[in-house]
Amino acid sequence: MKHLAALVISCCMMAVGAGASGAGLGVREPAPERDEKPLIQIAILLDTSNSMDGLIDQAKAQLWKIVNEFVAAKKNGVAPALQVALYEYGNNSLPPKEGYIRLVLQMTDDLDKVSRELFALTTNGGSEYCGQVIKVAVGALDWSTSSRDLKAIFIAGNEPFTQGGVDYRHACMGAVAKGITVSAIYCGPYNTGVNTKWADGAALADGDYMNIDQDRKVVHISAPQDKEIARLGVTINTTYIAYGTYAAGGQANQAEQDGNAGRYGWAGSNVQRAVSKSSRQYVNSSWDLVDALRETNVKLDDVKEKDLPEEMKKMTIDERKAYVKGKADERKSIQAKIQKLNEARKTYVAKELKKRAESGENTFDAAIIKALRRQAEAKGFQID
Repeated sequence: MKHLAALVISCCMMAVGAGASGAGLGVREPAPERDEKPLIQIAILLDTSNSMDGLIDQAKAQLWKIVNEFVAAKKNGVAPALQVALYEYGNNSLPPKEGYIRLVLQMTDDLDKVSRELFALTTNGGSEYCGQVIKVAVGALDWSTSSRDLKAIFIAGNEPFTQGGVDYRHACMGAVAKGITVSAIYCGPYNTGVNTKWADGAALADGDYMNIDQDRKVVHISAPQDKEIARLGVTINTTYIAYGTYAAGGQANQAEQDGNAGRYGWAGSNVQRAVSKSSRQYVNSSWDLVDALRETNVKLDDVKEKDLPEEMKKMTIDERKAYVKGKADERKSIQAKIQKLNEARKTYVAKELKKRAESGENTFDAAIIKALRRQAEAKGFQID
């Protein structure tokens, strides 16, 4: 049976528009204006045909580990913003006239949305067209127009790269012409991926070719710090001030994604998610007042009383400012504790891996991290 996995973190989605969901391939809309913060964009093109369950499981289990690779990244001393997009393709339930391709999530910095949509994916037999999904992703996603930003597509699978009516060579060259790299992750023997043109596609688009075992168990070393990191990752939710139109939905989705990460606790996903929540990459400015005041042009004086949580409605403006500052300070304190624990955890894990002679280099997350490190450094990003 045919099965291809095309990979942001490309989350790691359904209608056009950042954070929107819906059917169809989507039509590109102008990207919103942003400041001069450097940007890392990852498009994940994920094959959801039969036999790709192992790959999808690895993606679910290691989404937050991939995100954490950029916690300490900087370019010219400035921490970058991270955006992830997600496509699925090769699924019989998708429209044949559109090449069995669906835009699941447009480029977004809302990592909880990436997690939600990733966990909602299911597999079904289908036809997998690598060239077509790459071409669609290049044309429909809100890619940055700046040459200083990192723009990367990851596509993984195990069927020939040549399938479908769109020539993969034209699609890959079209990507690189826009400054977008395409990395190919073949699920199977290295030489088979070479012979079926996965390596050629990556070479044409300045990307990396790698092979993985999609059914391999993710390597995870339990550390003494894990329990406390995971606990703090849930405790930090109390510092969020849900406000506005998306208050209830955003807060509920945050809790839901905590639960999804907990389902993959055996792979350390709950710990990695907690570490992500301690970083500047984890942003919820669409529904959290603390993030909105820090990351956007929202001013507390301008927020309508009806959009505030009940506990803030009867406060004076000075009391509201003090309340928000208190939550922001509390969050910084929890984040600092998580980061300190994580540094000790990383030291412990490194020693354990060395003793066990385990690398975990044949899995989905390891393949993406290895490629992104090389590509980010080529773009002038510094990663600890």
